[in-house]
Parts: sequence; C-alpha cells; structure tokens
Amino acid sequence: MMRKSPIIITGGGQRLGLACAQALHEQGYKVIITYRRHREEINAIEASGIQCLQADFSTQNGVEAFIKKVLEDYDALGAIIHNASEWEAEKNCSDTKLLMEKMWQVHVFAPYRINLAFEGLLCAGFKDDGVADIIHMTDYVVEKGSDKHIAYAASKAGLANLTCSFAKRYSPCIKVNAIAPSLLMFHNSDNDDYRQKALNKSLLQKEPGEQEGVLAVKYVLESGYLTGRTLSLDGGRHLV
Repeated sequence: MMRKSPIIITGGGQRLGLACAQALHEQGYKVIITYRRHREEINAIEASGIQCLQADFSTQNGVEAFIKKVLEDYDALGAIIHNASEWEAEKNCSDTKLLMEKMWQVHVFAPYRINLAFEGLLCAGFKDDGVADIIHMTDYVVEKGSDKHIAYAASKAGLANLTCSFAKRYSPCIKVNAIAPSLLMFHNSDNDDYRQKALNKSLLQKEPGEQEGVLAVKYVLESGYLTGRTLSLDGGRHLV
C-alpha cells in the first residue's frame, strides 16, 4: 500500500541506506534520510528529491536535536527505518568502556528514544494511510556473537530485543520488525583473501548486493501480517 506519510531512513547517505532511500523514492514515497557528516554526494541526493537531515546519533544531544526537528516539521510518519550504525572492533579501541557506550548509544538508545518520541507521528501515519512501520536493521552476529566485535554484537542484540518489545507496545497499529543481514556487499578496501573467507561462510557463497536488502525492506513495508519478527539475510550462513 502506498503511504502518503514520509519514511525516515537513518544513516541513509551511503550503501544500503541510500539504496533503500532511492528505491522507495522512485516508487513515489516521500523519503527523509539522516547523515552524520556532510559529503559532496549529499547535495546530489537532495537534488533528486530526497530530504537530508544532518544528525549525530552518537550523543544524546544529537538524538534529541533530531527528534525536535522532526516533531517541528512533520505531523505524521509512515515508517522509520533504523539503519544508522557504528562498526568498531575491540582490538582497534584503547578504551573499551567508551566503545561499549558508543555502540549502545547508536544501536539501542537512539532507536529507543526515537521510537518513543515518534509514537504519535506513526499513529497519525497509520490513521492517514492504514499502515505504519518501524524497521530495525540488526545483524547476523546477533545469533552467534562475535569474538572480534563484542560490543557491536551485544548492542545489535539489544536492538533485536527492542523489536519484540516495541511490537508488543505498538500493536495493532504499528508493525515493528527487524532485518538481519550478514554479508551484502564488500568494501572497496577488502582484499581478495578476506572476500573469499567471507564468501565461504555461507551456503550460497556470493555477494548478493544492496538490492537484496532493498527487497527485504520493501517486503516488510508491504506485508500486512508481519510484526515482532526478524528477516534474516545470510545466505544459509547459520547452517555452515
């Protein structure tokens, strides 16, 4: 169902977030993305008709400033897709206390506060369009943990748990689901050895690309009978 109320995608300035924003915009949705740091590409994204809001979710003040801006400018929302993320390993961090705080700030506190603050906007979107959604982008590591990214994995598990809690709180009006990718696309800096090891971790042994994530987002948005669930995009990795 096409919804008139806008869709917010956090961390939508690059990679999967941007691909989702562009795909939904092309479908006719009004799309708002957030980005942390301004880059030249943001100008082109705005010129295409996607609204771009600068927001830093790594601080509580940044989260509250973003909430204030949206509440001032909009009276309804069709969906919130929590895609903003931080990725850092313990071995690269001299202060693991700060690392854990940062991971939980971005992956748990920010979505928690935003979901609560925008309840009224989402309910208004449901009233206008007959549908409203929250989507949490989690991670495959929630299932198995990670010895190299412990704080990251723990915070994504926290976000996965928020999915169940908010699905209960906001039913039956607002659907709340999660999407948990493993490998979707490599970074240009990834070397051949790393790429092959990553491919070997799944049954399908391929790099599916950002469109696999876009299809998952579209499915969740279009489904009328899915809430409190996690859609896994892992190529059968759990069976290897």
